[in-house]
Amino acid sequence: MNYLSMFAGLQNMAQNEDVLSEAGTKSTEITLNFIDLAFKGGWIMIPIFALSIIAIWIFFERFYAIRRASKKDDNFMNRIKDYIHEGKIDSALSLCESNDTPVSRMISKGVKRIGRPLNDVNAAIENIGNLEVSKLEKNLPTLATVAGAAPMIGFLGTVMGMIQAFYAMANAGNNIDVSLLANGIYTAMVTTVAGLIVGIIAYFAYNILVAKVEKVVFTMEATTTEFMDLLNEPIK
Repeated sequence: MNYLSMFAGLQNMAQNEDVLSEAGTKSTEITLNFIDLAFKGGWIMIPIFALSIIAIWIFFERFYAIRRASKKDDNFMNRIKDYIHEGKIDSALSLCESNDTPVSRMISKGVKRIGRPLNDVNAAIENIGNLEVSKLEKNLPTLATVAGAAPMIGFLGTVMGMIQAFYAMANAGNNIDVSLLANGIYTAMVTTVAGLIVGIIAYFAYNILVAKVEKVVFTMEATTTEFMDLLNEPIK
């Protein structure tokens, strides 16, 4: 009988271990996906999400606009020089109009001012250049604002979450439970992470676009100098 009772006890222990292992497996299978985690952040995630959409839209819209503006025809200035030397002003203007770039629009304004004092020609080109740079930099200040505002909104969510957690702790008295603090802590941590992610991405996107604009500006300045040197050449 003792052997039978020992065998029955071992069998019960094995069954209990199986139950515990199954429970442990089920507990490890509990996961929290990205959407559920975002909802844990509360309503403060709405402006952070809106800022992320704005940042993405500005980056891709400006990226393709600047890439179009940076198109360069290596023979453009050589053909302009030939037309001007030959006195074919209309042909030079037609060539500028066929190239839809900031450089071509600047040179077009300069070609139209040929015959006037060089200072007037240079001033006209610079004015067009400033307008073109302003177009290239469109919405970049907004992107910079997103880079700075998103982390700040995330920190605001952190403070709100901690206030919520301490308020729940104060109302619980001596019956403090981790579950009472979970919502506030989730809000604090999730909003901080979300705000920092959006801010970092917007910061890198802003600097990438600024670097591309500066490259276009350098090309514009170099072309302007080349055109003014052409006008300064002595008449042969």
